[in-house]
Amino acid sequence: MTTSTVTARAAAETSGAAVPDPARTARRRRLSQWGFVAPAVVFMLLFFGYPLVRNVVMSFQHYTPKTFFTGEAPFNGVDNWSHVFQDALFGKALWHTLVFTAGSLLGQFCIGLALAVFFSRRFPLGGALRSLILLPWLVPMVVSGIVWRRILDQDTGVLNSFLDTLGLGGHTPWLTSPHMALLSVILVNIWIGIPFNMVILYGGLQEIPKELHEAASLDGASAWRTFRSVTLPMLKPVITVVLVLGFMSTVKILDLILALTDGGPADSTQTLGTLTYQNSFVQLDFGAGAVVGNVLILISAVFAVFYLRANRSEGK
Repeated sequence: MTTSTVTARAAAETSGAAVPDPARTARRRRLSQWGFVAPAVVFMLLFFGYPLVRNVVMSFQHYTPKTFFTGEAPFNGVDNWSHVFQDALFGKALWHTLVFTAGSLLGQFCIGLALAVFFSRRFPLGGALRSLILLPWLVPMVVSGIVWRRILDQDTGVLNSFLDTLGLGGHTPWLTSPHMALLSVILVNIWIGIPFNMVILYGGLQEIPKELHEAASLDGASAWRTFRSVTLPMLKPVITVVLVLGFMSTVKILDLILALTDGGPADSTQTLGTLTYQNSFVQLDFGAGAVVGNVLILISAVFAVFYLRANRSEGK
């Protein structure tokens, strides 16, 4: 027992007040701490834990619209899983998801970083231009998809009309050709995601001490060498956050693809997100839809594990 505790007890006994019990005080502190954490835990269990467990269970059930009225959803083992994995469309959707995610992240990050570096230098109307670039990110994705569907229309689209005016050919089937549709969807998604990448990376650039760039300049380093050796290493934590958030939002995109191509033509833009929608709400095969949804969750979980391990190794 420390001297301060003895003094506090002696003062309490002299004044006639009750002596506080350290164990009871610690217990109350722990209860108050759990009181703050409990709402978040309950929220996570209700709105994330239960749907996740229910989706896993549903993937092993014969779940049909009749189930909503009768409540009967008999277990069918791994029939749903084998049916999905044997479907050739699942392999195509998985490949399209990987290409769509990688292409979108690469384009959004590279252009967003270039714009962030560009706007890091002060010039007239720089703030106004940054605000205008944010517009694609603020518009709802469905609205963006509908607008771009009109722009990319083969016969009446603004883009083909503009290319025809320049003499570059104005009959490109941007959304109606199986060879062009996925590329067009990726380009539209890049256009939507550039502002987010630019804003986050711009904020990271503002946190880099200017003295580091001045020291590199005094040492005779070129602009590219300064960017590669000073800016990028200092920006690495922000880059990690941008890529992780970008991956999580891109790998599950549904509304943009539905608005642009609805998974066509000839399933050339079918991804895991659209395949989940098609199985569950078009074919009403909820078990197969749950299987594809679980695959999406598994991909995100694997990515999260690699991300956490990378951060842990960097911390060591």
